[in-house]
Amino acid sequence: MLELESVAAGYRRTPAIREVSLTIALGEIVALIGSNGAGKSTTLRTISGLLTVQRGVIRFLGENLVGRAAHEIVRRGVIHVPEGRRIFADMTVRENLALGGYATPQREVAAAIERIYAAFPRLAERHAQLAGRLSGGEQQMLAVGRGLMARPKLLMLDEPSLGLAPKLVAQVAAIIRRVREMGITVLLVEQNAQLALDIADRAYVLQTGTVILSGATEALRNDPMVRKAYLGL
Repeated sequence: MLELESVAAGYRRTPAIREVSLTIALGEIVALIGSNGAGKSTTLRTISGLLTVQRGVIRFLGENLVGRAAHEIVRRGVIHVPEGRRIFADMTVRENLALGGYATPQREVAAAIERIYAAFPRLAERHAQLAGRLSGGEQQMLAVGRGLMARPKLLMLDEPSLGLAPKLVAQVAAIIRRVREMGITVLLVEQNAQLALDIADRAYVLQTGTVILSGATEALRNDPMVRKAYLGL
């Protein structure tokens, strides 16, 4: 479904990723793990078209995305839920969801919102509540729901557990698994390596902008380097 070949990108002339190659198959949950500054979020921004590819190829469903504008990539079904949730705190849950459907024909927005409510009943219960008054876990649910309004084929989640209390991390895991149950492929960037390896089918380890290790999550969980550097074992 998604393939990156030796992709390099960065900010101005400073490279943040240098040699990133990865693949994601239809229906998978694939995680990117690594320390702060490893290039995880930059990889998502590059796929989304928010950063210019300096070198390499990004293919989605066989089409090269390099040079495509961000809104064109969205219309092809690649949706990015950024770090920090970035919901509109002074708008209601329903209004936030409606904004996520900006590219959806207006006549279909209401039905799309109802599908999100069916997937996440908590959002239906809170539909008239201001988003800023939701709990951290509910806000993350809303951020994912807003992303789903764009009818993604691939949903990219950047640090969904960031800033959440440990008891809410399990809610994030449930949200991501529910997305997969809806038939959507997931690329997950997560600082919490334990969470990422619990959820994902496969994972890539990034270090200083380069993939240094990849494989099935069970194998990575038992890798001595991963255990020491990312799992604290």
